[in-house]
Amino acid sequence: MTNTRSIDQTVERPASAGNGVLMLLISLALFAAAVPALAQDFVLPGIGAILIASFILAGLYTIQPNQGAAITLFGRYAGTDRKTGLRWVWPWYLRKKISLRVRNVTSETLKVNDKGGNPIEIAVNVVWRVSDSAQALFDVDDYLTFVNIQIETGLREVARQYAYDHGEEAEPTLRTDAELVGEKLREDLQTRVAVAGVAVDEAHLMHLAYAPEIAGAMLKRQQAEAVLAARQKIVLGAVGMVETALTQLGERGVVDLDEERKAAMVSNLLVVLCADREAQPVLNTGTLYGG
Repeated sequence: MTNTRSIDQTVERPASAGNGVLMLLISLALFAAAVPALAQDFVLPGIGAILIASFILAGLYTIQPNQGAAITLFGRYAGTDRKTGLRWVWPWYLRKKISLRVRNVTSETLKVNDKGGNPIEIAVNVVWRVSDSAQALFDVDDYLTFVNIQIETGLREVARQYAYDHGEEAEPTLRTDAELVGEKLREDLQTRVAVAGVAVDEAHLMHLAYAPEIAGAMLKRQQAEAVLAARQKIVLGAVGMVETALTQLGERGVVDLDEERKAAMVSNLLVVLCADREAQPVLNTGTLYGG
């Protein structure tokens, strides 16, 4: 988690900007008036009208939807204009435009260690936008670079807090609890980039895998665990089938088995049901109790 920065945060406020369409009409009217004035040898009024019209035109600018313009005067922040269309301020005010649209960033694939120290490869997709134009432009040097670095730093930090797929006592893991990890990452990123006036809307893991040097060993472990789980299920089902078979044989009186023969039958059934290969039939030409 980043430390609180000891800076004076700039807070966005509305700028005092005017309607640019009205000012454009005024400037066109002045140009129109200057032409007959110059034609009638009214040089000074004509030139004055042209200069004033040019002065007005110098203050015009446009704002598109989901865009803002930070207004400054001699280095002092004077507000942000978010009204769309043709706008106007005094020409000596500087205007710096900034996009307020939603941005979609996919980080580079990073190689980090998970909670268990296993090297993994991980990447994240982050959806973010500028919520405070003043903070984005004046409280950090380059807000785009700042956000990208914080995404990488936050991803490394969160990845170290979770195991890849084997947590302790049902704790969340990167592979099985991707949504929870993404929400944790989003909250962490929001804290990190708040100083830049940025809002993080979503964060989702895009790539997750073991590093190549241990991928083979981890695959064998996963396969072994899958085989073990399957075996446990097979044995559990086989025991149930044998129990049912013995119960039905006893209830229907098909055959009367003593404890020794029951044990032998249970052993044979379990071998057949749990074996990897198909059972090989054996023809017994004698009695059940003898060869």
